Amino acid sequence: MSRPPMPRGTAYAVLAALAAVVVLISTAIFIGARTGDRPGAARPEARGTASPASTGSWVGTWGTSASAAEPRTPGGFAGMSVRNVVHTSIGGSSARIQLSNLYGNQPLSLTHASLALAAAPSDAAAEPGTMRRLTFGGRTGVTIPAGRSVVSDPVRLAVPAAADLLVTTYSPTPSGPVTYHPHARQTSYLARGDRAEDGAGAAYTGQSPYWRYLTGVDVWNKDAQGAVAVIGDSITDGVTSTAGANHRWTDFLAARLRTEPDAPRYGVLNQGISGNRVLLGGMHGRVSANPSALSRLDRDVFARTGVRAVISQLGVNDILRLPQQKDPRRIVAGLRELVARAHAHGLPVSGTTLMPFGGHRGYDPRLEAVREAVNAEIRAGHVYDDVIDLDRALRDPAAPKRLNPRYDSGDHLHPSDAGYQAMARAVDLKSLKKGSAATL
Repeated sequence: MSRPPMPRGTAYAVLAALAAVVVLISTAIFIGARTGDRPGAARPEARGTASPASTGSWVGTWGTSASAAEPRTPGGFAGMSVRNVVHTSIGGSSARIQLSNLYGNQPLSLTHASLALAAAPSDAAAEPGTMRRLTFGGRTGVTIPAGRSVVSDPVRLAVPAAADLLVTTYSPTPSGPVTYHPHARQTSYLARGDRAEDGAGAAYTGQSPYWRYLTGVDVWNKDAQGAVAVIGDSITDGVTSTAGANHRWTDFLAARLRTEPDAPRYGVLNQGISGNRVLLGGMHGRVSANPSALSRLDRDVFARTGVRAVISQLGVNDILRLPQQKDPRRIVAGLRELVARAHAHGLPVSGTTLMPFGGHRGYDPRLEAVREAVNAEIRAGHVYDDVIDLDRALRDPAAPKRLNPRYDSGDHLHPSDAGYQAMARAVDLKSLKKGSAATL
């Protein structure tokens, strides 16, 4: 017996339902194939791994710039655990890290790595229940070729904002010179043997003012709008700030971004290197050490996770360090090149005027004239999208060629903790969320 034809609307509904079933089945097969077949995919049974929720994004919460090979480390730290202590700017529900062998001359073999919350500020002990073993491509060990870096698989961990993290690596074999950042203003730790997942921290009897191998920490955050990368010199590095107190000016900036109404919710990445210049690299006779700002932009700014804005605090070392750059036009041209390259990546750049250094051992009236000429170009709007006038904010009203005594660390060049806080207050937070690069 023939059946009556199906109404057209019902037929369309049935076809749509069948199509939806096909899509669901295909998606399940695709996801299963990706998780099971792709080398390095995180698997459910791997301890501490995490597949972040569908909402949110990876954003940098902490960063530093590798600046040189650590002296007197020809064999690395074979048979030692290195526990770096770092301070977050924003929090998240999962985390991953970046390790660098940039200045190594042979492969760096790591067989064990971990991430945990510190039990207390600057403490080598982990908060109970927070220790996570890190994997790399699904494996607990990784070999990083000389000159390269690697990002870990994510681990599920509730990472608070403004918290200390412990990132530990263990290398069983000699690895060549250690890639490091020498001016951490933070105590990190060393222990003999594989103590990567030692939560008690008692074995970490060695102390260090350096960060080794670690160059970045990202978090999965559903509210953050991105990150701001701050590229600078020793002033951004915070070399005269109180060690362990997180009183660099970028720390004070991060606090403002977390708490002030209408501020963009950005992570803050401190990419300062002491002694850094715009135009020339090299330090203490080592050509490869302390690369110029222009040569490290791709690595230290554009390649960082979630960067939406850039702050430049550079120029004074071009004037003060030998060979001294006495032509302000060349410094300005270098800064303009930095901005143009950021614009090519769609990033706006806020830049600082050069703060006074009257009374510093390197002061010379001719160098002061160079500083003032560079500042004139910056204030005139010929360099940056937005100007952060640190010269005006921190100079002594009674002696404008000097730092205000309340903001002077004592060397007449670097700020005190109060000075670093004043630097952060000078930033117009609205300028950081303009979201597009201006045409200069």
